[in-house]
Amino acid sequence: MAAIASDFGIEKALNQLGISEFNKGTSTGSDWFSGGDEISSYSPVDGLLIGKVTTTTKENYEQVLEKAQVAFKEWRTVPAPQRGEIVRQFGEELRKLKEPLGKLVSYEMGKSYQEGLGEVQEMIDICDFAVGLSRQLHGLTMHSERPGHRMYEQYHPLGIVGIISAFNFPVAVWAWNTTLAWICGDVCVWKPSEKTPLCGVACQNIIAKVLEKNNVPEGISCLVNGDYKVGEMMTTDKRIPLISATGSTRMGKIVGATVGGRLGKSLLELGGNNAIIVTPDADIKMTVIGAVFGAVGTAGQRCTSTRRLIIHDSIYEGVKKAVVDAYAQLNIGNPLDENNHVGPLIDKDAVKGYEDALVKVVEEGGTMVVEGGVLSGDGYESGCYVKPAIAEAEGSYKIVQHETFAPVLYLLKYTGDVENAIDIQNGVAQGLSSAIMTNNLREAERFLSVAGSDCGIANVNIGTSGAEIGGAFGGEKDTGGGRESGSDAWKIYMRRQTNTINYTTELPLAQGIKFDL
Repeated sequence: MAAIASDFGIEKALNQLGISEFNKGTSTGSDWFSGGDEISSYSPVDGLLIGKVTTTTKENYEQVLEKAQVAFKEWRTVPAPQRGEIVRQFGEELRKLKEPLGKLVSYEMGKSYQEGLGEVQEMIDICDFAVGLSRQLHGLTMHSERPGHRMYEQYHPLGIVGIISAFNFPVAVWAWNTTLAWICGDVCVWKPSEKTPLCGVACQNIIAKVLEKNNVPEGISCLVNGDYKVGEMMTTDKRIPLISATGSTRMGKIVGATVGGRLGKSLLELGGNNAIIVTPDADIKMTVIGAVFGAVGTAGQRCTSTRRLIIHDSIYEGVKKAVVDAYAQLNIGNPLDENNHVGPLIDKDAVKGYEDALVKVVEEGGTMVVEGGVLSGDGYESGCYVKPAIAEAEGSYKIVQHETFAPVLYLLKYTGDVENAIDIQNGVAQGLSSAIMTNNLREAERFLSVAGSDCGIANVNIGTSGAEIGGAFGGEKDTGGGRESGSDAWKIYMRRQTNTINYTTELPLAQGIKFDL
């Protein structure tokens, strides 16, 4: 392990999480399988090898599914509050291991250490949410039109939930899904991103100890590793009634079509092309904080990252200057160093996408306000560090319509009233997160109205990036339409059943139909 990693306690963190140099990559708990090809996990922080896992073979996959099916038959009969107790214990283990897991997230993915800790805190928060929810899986009662009859609706677990997660939130999104699925009585099969497989191994190690301690079947939590081929095993498998997939819109369309083709259910969290509208009544200081963090946090690799800043022409130059001045204060470097604001992109492919975007925006007529570029030299040996860039552009540019998963911010100008800004904001294919900066109540309410933002998330006087677990998370249009985490998102993990009970000695038919024998 390189000195830079040792300096920040990475080796210690890996040991605490049960990560060795070679980790076989398919598990239903304490059992490991092998036979597949190796996946090597290199850190974008310093380019060094962290560890390896093996991919899941078809034979391995069948073993996992068999254990998951067996576990489900037992787990579904456990009372929901008792299932919640298992999740509570999982949350307690996460509290104990928050620091090492946060460091692994930072080192394997490249986000800042504080963001890594924040991601683990999201896992803890959703555990707490799920524990309370385990006593609130309510149905409905209603009046029957037939005398002596009672009608009600209840929810039952689906079975096996397949989770396909992305590299940018390598642990939190899994927890959003799996904790709710567990308290609903489901079991889970998780394929983490092949770019961050060790985060998956670490989480599996943590939950496996909790399951073993409570004598709970290990098949409740299953891990498979690999690329899209392993994902295809899951999406085509009729034994998995629900696939929750996070990733690009391109990937989501494939998953949605495949799962829909077998009449399965899918929960899709896909791309975002998020905008902040800045009106003449905006607080500029708040605007700068929200815009800069939204654009450069996680090096622009959040689905909720701010891609577009839509500014009224009367304040355009002032806002532009304030944002550019803020960019000049950014420190780019090792994300484990808390003095740095921006870490690396995930890999060289992401760097190429960033460079292509900077070329295309100029080709379409845009002007660079803050020049980008790839950093090299001491501390940047991985080749994945880039400068956050700002370009003046038009909303109609193809590159502006496209989501570039990197720290590239487009400044767009609007004239007239806020309706014009809303039209620009809504004029993209994606519909995840949106925000408006204004102290004008009418503008704020207009933005939140039925004719306002068409996104799944609409904020006033906060940025587009970041979400609390208490609210349902997700978007519209090319973002997929799924909802996960808080609110009533738990219902996607269950099947709905209507029940009618006749407690009389008669059998009247609905709608007054007569059928005398």
